[in-house]
Amino acid sequence: MKKVLVPIANGTEEMEAVIIIDMLRRASLDVTVAGEGDIVVCSRGVRIVPDVHIDDIHDDHHYDAIVLPGGEQGVSNFINNHALEQILERHVSQKGLIGAICAAPMVLHEYGLLPARVVVTSHPSIANVLAPYTYTLDRVASDGRIITSRGAGTAFEFSLALIRKLTDDTTATRIATDIVMFE
Repeated sequence: MKKVLVPIANGTEEMEAVIIIDMLRRASLDVTVAGEGDIVVCSRGVRIVPDVHIDDIHDDHHYDAIVLPGGEQGVSNFINNHALEQILERHVSQKGLIGAICAAPMVLHEYGLLPARVVVTSHPSIANVLAPYTYTLDRVASDGRIITSRGAGTAFEFSLALIRKLTDDTTATRIATDIVMFE
């Protein structure tokens, strides 16, 4: 079973986090939610209890993908989290898949983890920061081991793109049909 890490921080966009976690678990992926505390208060006051504390993720933990939800304050907290930086650097060096939605591609930019000409998208509020890359207005952008998306309104499509990459088209189609995303 493939393993996915979904970090969350105070101020994380809860819709994105919950949709990502739920959709990936529907695909029978082993999802670990890592938070910066025992309870994380999201951008609109929703409280999430993480599976583990992010500081408890060690070098011997391997994930097939790390997926970052957005939210302005959550992204700011991610950028200032040294443990997350080390986890992501190690993951990139192991050629793991990374997903980032909304403002979360900023984390990858700040950590210097985006390849020079990678195709990315994001929430419009940080488009200027990502201008040095190949920026697109597509709802989901997939380029090699980097998948990005625009925001809460694209979280289902983003999650399905991750599922396709981690499993297969059949699984993604089954889940989209099950949730009546399309008929």
